[in-house]
Amino acid sequence: MPATEKTVRRSALVASAVLLSTALTAPAALAAPRPTPSATPPAHTSVVGGERLAKPGTQVNLAPGTPVLPKELSARSWIVADAESGDVLAAHNAHWRLAPASTLKMLFADTLLPKWPGTTTHRVEPSDLADVGAGSSMVGVKEGETYTVHDLWLGVFLRSGNDAVHVLSAMNGGVDRTVEEMNEHAEELQALDTHAVSPDGYDAPGQVSSAYDLTLIARSGLQKKDFREYASTVRAQFPGETKKNKKGKRVRGSFEIQNTNRLLSGDYDVPVYQGIAGVKNGNTTHAGATFTGVAERDGKVLLVTVMNPQKKESNEVYKETARLFDWGFAAAGKVQPVGELVPPKSVEEANAAAGPSASPGQAGGGTGAGAKPVASAHTGWGADGMGVALGIAGGVVVLLAGGVFLVNRRWPLPDLVRRRSRP
Repeated sequence: MPATEKTVRRSALVASAVLLSTALTAPAALAAPRPTPSATPPAHTSVVGGERLAKPGTQVNLAPGTPVLPKELSARSWIVADAESGDVLAAHNAHWRLAPASTLKMLFADTLLPKWPGTTTHRVEPSDLADVGAGSSMVGVKEGETYTVHDLWLGVFLRSGNDAVHVLSAMNGGVDRTVEEMNEHAEELQALDTHAVSPDGYDAPGQVSSAYDLTLIARSGLQKKDFREYASTVRAQFPGETKKNKKGKRVRGSFEIQNTNRLLSGDYDVPVYQGIAGVKNGNTTHAGATFTGVAERDGKVLLVTVMNPQKKESNEVYKETARLFDWGFAAAGKVQPVGELVPPKSVEEANAAAGPSASPGQAGGGTGAGAKPVASAHTGWGADGMGVALGIAGGVVVLLAGGVFLVNRRWPLPDLVRRRSRP
């Protein structure tokens, strides 16, 4: 398909999705949050990524020689996508707006990670933790203690600590400002099914996302080196509370925290998944279990999101994710895509403005930590051409002197697996 035709088609799909989202939420927009998701998938949803993804039920093109999908799948929604090309290999109710639980922390991290160096310190005030929800998952942040931003992000990614999320939100000007920025970033990513109410994913009326959006958000975060490192860390030391020892001297020890992503750390009934490298799990009463994972095998990098398995066995969300990863790696190169993961709005607009001289209808790549974004202060997807090391081969968006964007479709995730700590 010619570049201009594909660009026009994609823009039309996104515009259609925006109109549909507006139509669905307009009656309540002036007085209330967006509606709580229904018990059954809607007949029509967002068309971002392709018309097949707007349809309820399972969407897959099983050509001859393609392995059949796993039979034991009970999730209300799931998706399997190529992290580099953006091709959606298969999906089930991809745009069904459901409660995301702590997988929403991926959006929180992707929004706030670029704001501070890891060495930045913060002394925790009582007000920082005042709004943490009852029964929240905690990493063990203590009032009056000082933590580095690096410590806090480890608490967010490994232990899904809502206490760490609220401290970082306080550093960012408060929960309300943070949520506003998260929603702005979701719009920039074209994650139009997503509406954040709390920064930590704690159950709240109107807080929704979708398997498609969570996969988009994870793909965005994985362009950032620090996001990849935190998401793939199995265990770490977290600062403890300052106490007096037997000699009366004030000392501060540490304790070990382990990643609650069971495909990364393993459990009694779930082995560590070969090639797993993140990203985030969640579980609340309303959302059930949710998970987005990324894994590499034989040079292929896949993203899988699973939301709310109805089969209530131990670690079911990880078991269904592993089955979908196995299918995706076996089907890659054989199955015809049913849709695509769209690039951020700013990248798509820049590519469209560049016209025929840009790579045809393709998505841009991240340039790693420290790069200056082209069109958005918090996306981290583009970079100017001054002094940018092209360390991610084939995965960059470069602004040349003449103002032409060269956009490459591949999204390599270098050293994603090889350098992470093993359990």
